[in-house]
Amino acid sequence: MIRVLLCDDHLIVRQGLRQLIADAEDISVTAEAQDGVTAIGLARKQSFEVVLLDIAMPNKDGLDVLKQLRHEFPKLPVLMLSTYPEKQYAVRCLKLGANGYLNKSTNPAELAQAIRKVAAGGIYVNPAMAETLAMALANPENKLPHEDLSHREYQVFCQIAAGQSLTQIAEKLSLSLNTISTYRARILSKTHTKNDVEIALYAVKNALQASINAVT
Repeated sequence: MIRVLLCDDHLIVRQGLRQLIADAEDISVTAEAQDGVTAIGLARKQSFEVVLLDIAMPNKDGLDVLKQLRHEFPKLPVLMLSTYPEKQYAVRCLKLGANGYLNKSTNPAELAQAIRKVAAGGIYVNPAMAETLAMALANPENKLPHEDLSHREYQVFCQIAAGQSLTQIAEKLSLSLNTISTYRARILSKTHTKNDVEIALYAVKNALQASINAVT
């Protein structure tokens, strides 16, 4: 039996995913987490074959949880879930060590297939995403400036683009104002922007609204 830790902040989503997984005789949701802190706590207390992890969660977002799980449990497979099929997040998830990336609108058969594959040590992405990743790897010189932002820089970038103040961002990410200011300076340099307004315009120009919605 493949024991799954299901992590999503929406109860109705967890119920739906649990029901889909219940149809697979070899897969079982044995624990659920509604936020990132709970997810990490459960991973420390119980044994799982797969973590099914939403990207947008309170307290610690999915990417922060992924980084910590990779640090504490490097062999524990993590399959990322999102409502956003946008390339930027799939690439970031895999770079941070995720074993796969799925959109929540996926069909039940694909969900079960993905869980089985990562539980067996494989990497799962659907054919469309595989093509996107292959193109990104084959043409690194064509990367857009924001694709060179680190995970934390990208989080701050999205918050600024959403109109959040540096103080609000610092509180949300539990970081000092000086640290957020440092990230902002790096973002301005890497994206060749001059201020917060230009960061927001850059986000609009490059169709990054899905990313902004995922972290705000």
